[in-house]
Amino acid sequence: MLGPVILAASRSDRMRRFVSAAPVTKQVVDRFIPGETVDAVVPIVQEAVASGLELTMDVVGEDITTPEQAAAARDAYLELIDRLKVLGHGAKAEMSVKLSMFGQALEGGHELALANVRPVVEAAAAIGTTVTLDAEDHTTLDSMFAIHEELRKDFPQTGCVIQSYLFRTEDDARRLAAAGSRVRLVKGAYKEPASVAYQDKADIDKAYVRVLRILMEGDGYPMVGSHDPRLVAIAQELAHRAGRKLDDYEFQMLYGIRSDEHHRLAAEGHRMRVYTAYGTDWYGYFMRRLAEKPANLLFFFRSMLTKG
Repeated sequence: MLGPVILAASRSDRMRRFVSAAPVTKQVVDRFIPGETVDAVVPIVQEAVASGLELTMDVVGEDITTPEQAAAARDAYLELIDRLKVLGHGAKAEMSVKLSMFGQALEGGHELALANVRPVVEAAAAIGTTVTLDAEDHTTLDSMFAIHEELRKDFPQTGCVIQSYLFRTEDDARRLAAAGSRVRLVKGAYKEPASVAYQDKADIDKAYVRVLRILMEGDGYPMVGSHDPRLVAIAQELAHRAGRKLDDYEFQMLYGIRSDEHHRLAAEGHRMRVYTAYGTDWYGYFMRRLAEKPANLLFFFRSMLTKG
């Protein structure tokens, strides 16, 4: 079970220094994170839109320790939105934000995160797109859902993420599967204790299907976050049984993983959104990508052996 070990390493300063110093790291990181600046990702956005894909954009970085850093994170998203406006791609690219970046863990963090994320949501709405609040570890979720509810009063299109490996998620899905809601379902990529989360992959997958059924049978807009071919097929079947049209739900997959599948689903008429992260503080995001799938870890180590 390497996944929990890698997730623990994602919080280790020593491991951060080791991975960052490895000669091959940048080459491998580029597979998942196409750039560090807005200028670097603009060609990725243009190429994706031209090929019939949509995007959700994530400015990476979670280890916020000061209000000034939280304000800088807010400004980074505002810069991105300004660039999308100039490109005319607002409707094709939404924002995905982690409230930890906006100061959620600081003193008075709930209010600070809400104050910082609101102008991002406002700016996104002004260019015809929206924001989805990413789920983080279970201790942050009550705050995230409360902020989500508050934002939806003025911006009902604001989305949120739920994670199938948490015991609470079926109840959350029932509450969220209402008209006008936008909910992304993922398996979960944080190290969680057995008291709150399933630990076995088979149990997580079964929970994913149960939650997905709730969302598909509800009145909201499900966003299916998975690269698993079996779960993608199940999602299509559940959508068909629920009488959903192809534009009544969407698939979301990570940049750099199963790119052929992105284009296949889009060619079939599905809405296919590519989760595209960029920025300089890539370490935590990168390590969770390695933890999610053994093939990603093998790819990294093989690259280190052959290129390092």
